[in-house]
Amino acid sequence: MIWRLFNELTRVHTLAYRLTGGLLGRRIPGGPPMLLLDHVGARSGTKRTTPLVYLEDGKDLVIVASKGGSSRHPAWFHNLRSNSQTTVQVGSRRIQVTARVATAKERSRLWPRVVALYRGYELYQRRTSREIPLIILEPRITG
Repeated sequence: MIWRLFNELTRVHTLAYRLTGGLLGRRIPGGPPMLLLDHVGARSGTKRTTPLVYLEDGKDLVIVASKGGSSRHPAWFHNLRSNSQTTVQVGSRRIQVTARVATAKERSRLWPRVVALYRGYELYQRRTSREIPLIILEPRITG
């Protein structure tokens, strides 16, 4: 029941974000910035979009595979591992990116920054025995 409600809220958030070019949904009042991550189901091949908090790190964007501290990675994480070439929408901009898991060194540098951005990540990490991965989205040069 709770996941059904969460999925419906995600659908409405995504729709509002897309229709308004990020005017609605890019920031929840008082919260961190959000982007829309497009990904393709690893098994189903179904195109999906997930709104996620992100951190800017130079030209790269960083997202967190927390799933609220669940013992399992979020589905989008598995999808990106199967198909790392994707797009994100940040505000009204659509950006082609390549996704990869942060190295241990990158994670140690970035983890304090994502926790400063959204304190909930610290709680999520304490809830689970898995190390919550950070995903780096590197813009692709198109031409």
